[in-house]
Amino acid sequence: MADHERDRAPTPEHEGAREREPEAAEGLTRRRALQVLAAGAAGAAAISAGACADGTESGVPRAEDATAFSGATSGGNPRAAGTPTDPDMVSPVVWWDLVLTEDELATLASLCDVIIPEDEHSPGAAALGAHAFIDEWVSAPYDGNREDLTLIRGGLVWLDIESAERFGERFTELTLDQKHAICDDICWAENAAPEYRVAARFFDRVRDLTSTAFWTTTEGMADLGFVGNRPMPRFDGPPPEVLERLGLA
Repeated sequence: MADHERDRAPTPEHEGAREREPEAAEGLTRRRALQVLAAGAAGAAAISAGACADGTESGVPRAEDATAFSGATSGGNPRAAGTPTDPDMVSPVVWWDLVLTEDELATLASLCDVIIPEDEHSPGAAALGAHAFIDEWVSAPYDGNREDLTLIRGGLVWLDIESAERFGERFTELTLDQKHAICDDICWAENAAPEYRVAARFFDRVRDLTSTAFWTTTEGMADLGFVGNRPMPRFDGPPPEVLERLGLA
């Protein structure tokens, strides 16, 4: 995806879409969505800068938090299991209610597939459950995760409103080229135009979480060519060409 700034001069297609106020999820306008995004981005920066108010490290589950969950919910990422601090990878469950709506998940899945699309090597991110992983992440009852929920939920509203203003459709209904036209404006925060910088923080967070979800799956690790975590009858050390390249031969 290009990291350049795109010219936003109005086109007839833009003008026709702007004559009507697009319907936003939960009654949010584009301005309100940007306000929510800004609040989430500011909070996430504060959380990442240091410890939480109670002295715990930001985003780190505490042992006492596990006692707040009386049971598991269905859905979400099936790889999470056990307790929040001691996951059971054999019989996976999720220890908190998932909060994203079906519409939000549909938009998120579409965005995940723009970030990591299907190719000849592996399925797309959504096919491997990246949006479900993000749903579980933002639903977790920890300060940092709650900040991400604000940022991502506001960003999804912004994405649908921007899609309606430019093309008269929800993000999920756009063509791939139309999706790229929007994402090109927000895919690199440092190069984003001023009106897109807050939305770029949203895209950056979704990209990080999508990558985490994708490349920790079996298919994602195969896509990387990762060969670890496998039993080996013997290990003969690094290949000679690697040692020579490192100056260790």
